[in-house]
Amino acid sequence: MKQKNLSRLIQFQTVLMLCLFMFASYNGLANNVTVSNFSLTGQNAANHYAMVKFDITWENSWRTSSDPNNWDAAWVFVKYRVGTSGWQHTWLNNTGHVNPTGSTISTGLLDPALPFNQTTNPGLGAFIYRDSNGTGTFSKTGVQLRWNYGANGVADNAIVDIRVYAIEQVYVPQGSFSVGSGGTEYDAFYKYPTTANPYQITSEGAITVGTATNNLYYPVVYYGGDQLGPIPAAFPKGFNAFYSMKYEISQQEYVDFLNTLTQTQASNRYSTSSTGYRYGITASSGVYSTTNPFVACNWINWPDLVAYLDWSGLRPMTELEFEKSCRGIIPSVSNEYSWGTTGIGGITYTLSNSGLTNENIATNYSTSLGNAATGSTIPYGGSINGPVRVGIFAGNGLNTGRVSAGATYYGIMEMSGNLWERPVTVGNPTGRGFTGTHGNGVLNTAGDADALTWPGINSEGAGFRGGYWSGSDTNLRVSDRPNAASTYIVRHYFYGGRGVRTAP
Repeated sequence: MKQKNLSRLIQFQTVLMLCLFMFASYNGLANNVTVSNFSLTGQNAANHYAMVKFDITWENSWRTSSDPNNWDAAWVFVKYRVGTSGWQHTWLNNTGHVNPTGSTISTGLLDPALPFNQTTNPGLGAFIYRDSNGTGTFSKTGVQLRWNYGANGVADNAIVDIRVYAIEQVYVPQGSFSVGSGGTEYDAFYKYPTTANPYQITSEGAITVGTATNNLYYPVVYYGGDQLGPIPAAFPKGFNAFYSMKYEISQQEYVDFLNTLTQTQASNRYSTSSTGYRYGITASSGVYSTTNPFVACNWINWPDLVAYLDWSGLRPMTELEFEKSCRGIIPSVSNEYSWGTTGIGGITYTLSNSGLTNENIATNYSTSLGNAATGSTIPYGGSINGPVRVGIFAGNGLNTGRVSAGATYYGIMEMSGNLWERPVTVGNPTGRGFTGTHGNGVLNTAGDADALTWPGINSEGAGFRGGYWSGSDTNLRVSDRPNAASTYIVRHYFYGGRGVRTAP
């Protein structure tokens, strides 16, 4: 679970020709997840496809057949550019990839529920992961993804640039789970009429919300929602399997995103007034960079987040998936944090190697309580005064397991604290109208997500879960929902996010 950086950017230029491949390379900043030794090979001009070949490696990988019975993976997707035109998303085949011994490749279709079609339902990327139990560094050479460039409208002799991206993911298996803990969290879910009883989600079927016995319900003290329903069957409940980003979006990942957009799109997705609190992204001559590539990306609002998710072929998580990701299939613990206990470290941290790939907690890392970036450990105006490196609490040499790493049941990091998560809410009609469609890799001309059924640029339908650095510890609790249906469109120094994807 140790994290140094999330994304790997590679680029090459080649002339697509039947027998000849001439290319030059540029390697972008990367660490931990690394894609290297890339080439475009195996062109089939008759069927208009070629293979994107590369090596991939990342640290602290796992697969286990015992609890939690899951694995981590890399979501790999490819962007291309013909001549000086804008960057576009490659459409991958559903079969024909080359996975080296010990690995599995699973194509992520635009709509996993429908049959593959190379133009109407193509592969937007692929999950790469272990094919058997194991832990440690995962490293494979000669991975190949079949790109149906003809379906993208690319000619056989076109000159193209290619960029390949990899984002670490965690597999959350299918299964029943509970929402609400029976504790004292604000606006928390429960099984009516007893607030001490968590509500069990046992399928993806519609959920009745209301004040009849055994219904899902929640009080409204702050901004928990309208207490109405039903929650439709199409709304992702978290029962079916899905992948979650292992970490919040890092600043380098967001920079990689900005650097593929048009000038208009990028200017709408980046604010020059967003400064301070460890935010290091700047622009120079239309090129974006950051001085804190490994730190979680703050100052992003809902339109920014969903644009990134649309661009990468992912989708927003729902607040039910948020609780599943944290708690897993085990019984709720009253007032628990994402690491499964109620204990949380409360002494101010200091950092070592600040801003670097090995940024760590220098002092006051707890070996017995949950570690998290919150107001008691990173107070506003203190020496850190902002979010920390993604995955930092599992990267400390003192880490002794899930609790001290601040990890969820499935091994997802910083679901409590660091930056506020932005799930889709069940607390208003717009949120409940979300059907789990995936991003198609394309934004509109303004740089906004164009995915159907997603809460729009006004943020209606999106909320907040999980707390943030400088905030109250109570907001970090898994079932705490005081802002689950809050609508804020502004950028803020403690707003961040991550995405998910329905499992193939």
